[in-house]
Amino acid sequence: MAETERENIRESTLEGLDAAARKGKHGGRPQVITEDMLHTVLRRRANGESVEQIQPDLIIPTGKRKGLSPSVASIYRALAEHEKTQAYPEAVETAHADFAALQQRDRSPV
Repeated sequence: MAETERENIRESTLEGLDAAARKGKHGGRPQVITEDMLHTVLRRRANGESVEQIQPDLIIPTGKRKGLSPSVASIYRALAEHEKTQAYPEAVETAHADFAALQQRDRSPV
């Protein structure tokens, strides 16, 4: 009986997450590093500056830490994510196309 209840809870949770995703809502914390910040970091790193030198000049524009600088770890994480998208651009394009198709399917009247 407990297994059945657990399976029901799991299915309900997955349905709720799916419904939220269709509405454009995704869980997790918002990104701290904006596209503008990332471009600034990339440009300054290309000029030979280290992340530690760049970090104090960046300011978080929104959220709980608004007005503060992002952590060095957040910057490195954003750089790693950027490198992944640059390494596999066709995978990123395919994912965007698939997501757009799903949104169109969900918006079309049944």
